[in-house]
Amino acid sequence: MSNSEIEIVVDDPTAPEADSPAVTSTRVADVTVSLLLLVLAATLGFDNWRTGIAWDSTGPEAGYFPFYLSVILGGASLYGLLTAFLARKEASETFVTRAQLRRVMAVFVPTLLFCLATQFLGLYVASFFLIAAFMRLVGRIALWKSLLTAVVFTAIMFVTFDIAFDVIMPKGPLEAAFGH
Repeated sequence: MSNSEIEIVVDDPTAPEADSPAVTSTRVADVTVSLLLLVLAATLGFDNWRTGIAWDSTGPEAGYFPFYLSVILGGASLYGLLTAFLARKEASETFVTRAQLRRVMAVFVPTLLFCLATQFLGLYVASFFLIAAFMRLVGRIALWKSLLTAVVFTAIMFVTFDIAFDVIMPKGPLEAAFGH
């Protein structure tokens, strides 16, 4: 038996159940994404049309290139809609099951909360909470390891961006209390 015929099987104890019910089909996901992109393309196209999509004496106006990029995005969205409606086999395939969606949400929700918290707490404090929470809740790592890693990583980020490179990052009340 050659090495290319050896199959390695790794069981993931946290893998989603195989018999989890479907949440949505591939066709619904394709149509939804295509419609959202089409709305985005129309909004960007209209806004850039108002800005100006012609050539003036100095060259293209500010909306010229973005307008045509939105036209391309709109065309690609229409193509996606057309192929989603014409596809027969993929239409009934499961896009995501309930168990899979639960795993995705376990990452998406904290990341969304991180983005919102950054507006009020600043990047470094929000990063500390995100890292510590992910390590503790998702990774099931010991609390002291999670907190230590979050402190070290946040400190390294602060030294690298704020001190070494002098990059302006969103600050919160804690950084203001320390004079940064």
